[in-house]
Amino acid sequence: MIDYPRHDKYGWRRWVPSWKLVTGLFLGFLASLMTAGTIAYAVVAIPNPAEAAKAQNNVYYWDDGTQMVATGGEVNRQIIGIEKIPAHMQNAVISAENKTFREDSGIDPMGIGRAVFNMALGEETQGGSTITQQYVKNARLDNQDQTLERKFQELFISMKIDSKMEKSEIMEGYLNTSYYGRGAYGIQAAARTYFDKDAAQLDASQSAFLAALLKGATYYDPAGATSIDPAATREANTERARKRWSWILDEMVKDGHLDVAERQKYTELPQLEKPRKNAQLSGQIGYLVDLAKANFINSNDQGITADDLTQGGYEIHTTFDKKKVQQLEKAVNKVRKENIDPKKRPETDTHVQFGGASVEPQTGKIVAIYGGEDATKHFTNNADATGAQVGSTFKPFVLAAAMRDGVRDPALGPEQGPDTRTIVDPNKSRYSGKNKLKIKNYNGSVWRNEEGKEWLQTNDGQENYGNISLREAMIHSANSPYVQLGMDIGIPEVRQAAMDAGLLESSLTKSNVPSFSLGISEPSAIRMAGSYGTFAAEGKQRDPYSVKLVKHEGETVYEHEDEAEQKFSKAVANNVTDVLRDVVDDPEGTGRKARLPNRQVAGKTGTTDGNKSAWFVGYTPQLSTAIDMYRLNDDEKAKKREFLEMYGTGDRDTIHGSSFPSQIWQDYMSDALKGAKVLEFPEPDPIEGEAVWGGGAVSPKPTPSSSPSESPSASPSESPSSSPSTSPGPSESCNPWEDWTCGVDGGADGGTDQGGGNGGPTSSPSTSPGTDGGVDSGGGNGTGGNGNSGGIFGGSDGNS
Repeated sequence: MIDYPRHDKYGWRRWVPSWKLVTGLFLGFLASLMTAGTIAYAVVAIPNPAEAAKAQNNVYYWDDGTQMVATGGEVNRQIIGIEKIPAHMQNAVISAENKTFREDSGIDPMGIGRAVFNMALGEETQGGSTITQQYVKNARLDNQDQTLERKFQELFISMKIDSKMEKSEIMEGYLNTSYYGRGAYGIQAAARTYFDKDAAQLDASQSAFLAALLKGATYYDPAGATSIDPAATREANTERARKRWSWILDEMVKDGHLDVAERQKYTELPQLEKPRKNAQLSGQIGYLVDLAKANFINSNDQGITADDLTQGGYEIHTTFDKKKVQQLEKAVNKVRKENIDPKKRPETDTHVQFGGASVEPQTGKIVAIYGGEDATKHFTNNADATGAQVGSTFKPFVLAAAMRDGVRDPALGPEQGPDTRTIVDPNKSRYSGKNKLKIKNYNGSVWRNEEGKEWLQTNDGQENYGNISLREAMIHSANSPYVQLGMDIGIPEVRQAAMDAGLLESSLTKSNVPSFSLGISEPSAIRMAGSYGTFAAEGKQRDPYSVKLVKHEGETVYEHEDEAEQKFSKAVANNVTDVLRDVVDDPEGTGRKARLPNRQVAGKTGTTDGNKSAWFVGYTPQLSTAIDMYRLNDDEKAKKREFLEMYGTGDRDTIHGSSFPSQIWQDYMSDALKGAKVLEFPEPDPIEGEAVWGGGAVSPKPTPSSSPSESPSASPSESPSSSPSTSPGPSESCNPWEDWTCGVDGGADGGTDQGGGNGGPTSSPSTSPGTDGGVDSGGGNGTGGNGNSGGIFGGSDGNS
């Protein structure tokens, strides 16, 4: 029956199949396909929207295994008939997603072919192109994986639906099973969630907005979703939603679904309800759940998404210690209740926010956070990225880089290569602590900004410290030594040290300006606690995490694996700890208010330019905690998201890292460590470094100096005046309104440095007093630098 190779042919003709064979094979293949298709068509079932509505709860557990909260499947859904869904809503979806819906066969052969082709290449697949196909995808809860088998099943289900159901029924099913964000499944839940009305009352503008959300609520809900993706900010989402909403309305006009006159009435996005959370998620619970969600979504390797989580059925075992969470909240509430009074001081005490996080250095577990007053009212998690700069709490990373990477040594000449370095001993080395120190590049040339202007670095209270060790400079939070030290090391090396400790690159300012070493970057409290924990763990870095184990229907779908890396030698890490212990133990140390009776503590205060944020980050051998405080006007009535000054807040002249943040830290840690074993830090091995003299400081010469109290300058033209003075000399004349490198600073806690914090080299000056070494003159974030940091588990929206 199969004459191949052909018996009556010779040579190459013997191997050319006959037309009968080709035709027979083709018909056989076609018959096989039809048979397989007939069987597949017969066995697939039409989905039931009511079944899709039966999502289960997700159950979250505390670290000890007790239940924290059972929330959701987070599915808020009510099935309604097509007669209750306005024509505007149906037409908005048709115009936006499937213009031929009422005439097509329910499938898009080109779209299916494209998906199969992409799948064969291992590339990302696209969803169903028709409303019918999308309805099938929405209603199938058994498997969300994009596989060839699933695609073929969806193809036959779509064909069966189109032949068995009316178009109105398909539209009803699609709108009742679609996800609109904020836990709202189905058009009725969406109308209630976003507009507090029934679906039947939606107008064309509101319908177009809800249709826009179907593109992906994470990126189109104006409330933002930075806990899932740092790029989903409120501003970015609002702009995306506005553009798509407007486009859908225009398409409705083109398709004859909306009158031009009515379209012209809609010039702004419709007024939305504020996001609401389940009452179970009030207080800190909502922040804990959001953090655990983000950790799981960004860490699992099975492609489980936020949408999958909303279907429920997951057991999520977290690292959160219930008792410590309550203790941290109690410590914050005590300070707020005793000191912050918006009614009494509306100009200074409104918009005050606190954030905090506590991490185990030896494991990376996030045991406690403080995200805000109430997750159902304040939606930003203050323990995660907020945009608050960290100030002088950044200095330990500079010190770590000095001891690990060393300073560049220009004295050996270019033939030795630019990377010849000298490791720095923090005790032997001396740097100039001169107020208004002229900052130089490592090769001795004066650093200048893009306008050619010099930088004069100030200290708190215009203090002149003379030649000072790096240990003493850390104790007093003197700024000049650490700014010059950072320049001598190299800002890229300082940045790398911060990343090696555990900060996300996306949270660090991109500009290589001197002020980088004084904390113009914006890491989260979680990441700051984790990075200090790296020093507590003798240089082993672990990413902070909040989810230990996740099960779905009894099967483990995720389990955290410890991934510790030795980023710093034990000697470097332990010497950083030893220096930070003096910040707390020394009678003049800026962190002295954080002392814990009978326990060793290492830590650092930080306050930023304009007194806009204040921090204390500290640790014991078994627990690292970061506390920050700031004023942020980001409510719906605010024209822009803006950090406000804290002069007068809490009836204090200024807010320092040594004030309320230190008090909260001390109260919390005292309770959190009660009954815990008293551990001591390891004795640090000596750093095999040298005595480096920087910033114009020079080692003593055999010949006596003519002015013992003054350190001679590297060049006569830059020598200090014979008597200390906070006013500039003739060669350093300084008008704060003309020269961004100068200004008046004051306060306590180590000194805020001069100039525009966020403005970069071209910013106007800041003449306001400040504290504890915040942001320095003119450095800011560099030109266009405001890298708005991403969340703890990744990403950045880097406004550059």
